[in-house]
Amino acid sequence: GNYMTEAELLRTLGNRIKSLRTRKGLTQHYVAMKCGFAKGRMSRIEAGRVNPTIRTLHKISRVLEIPLAEFFR
Repeated sequence: GNYMTEAELLRTLGNRIKSLRTRKGLTQHYVAMKCGFAKGRMSRIEAGRVNPTIRTLHKISRVLEIPLAEFFR
């Protein structure tokens, strides 16, 4: 099949979050602060180095004011 590896999936997701965040003109620091987590965590998510929980993705989507599903388009 044509499936991504987990590493590819996390990198793709991270890139998508970063692009949606920058399109809104928001910094990693601001989004992390509004979500209640450290800036380093935001940077690791965007780099695809961690596997964020649905709860974490939900928090980010609320701060970005976009539907959670947008992360996976």
